[in-house]
Amino acid sequence: MTKAELVSKVSSRIKLSKKEAEVVINAITQSISDSLADGNKVEIRGFGSFRIRDRKARTARNPKSRAVVEVPAKRVPFFKAGNDLKRMVDGEGF
Repeated sequence: MTKAELVSKVSSRIKLSKKEAEVVINAITQSISDSLADGNKVEIRGFGSFRIRDRKARTARNPKSRAVVEVPAKRVPFFKAGNDLKRMVDGEGF
């Protein structure tokens, strides 16, 4: 599903204009991004949680040239699905 499809679905489900639904979706995604950037976790009960994971620096290889490359340490976002979402995807429903 693309962002445009999500906007259409939200606008039809809660009777908002597409512009209003887009504002709501942008506010939600920006709030999640800001919270993660500040080092906080975001938990949406039944859906899942977003966290930041720290990756250590490591040595890797370029698969094309086989040259050794140093990959620096970094922080990456991580999503863990909640139990309700897992059951829904698995076809069990609620």
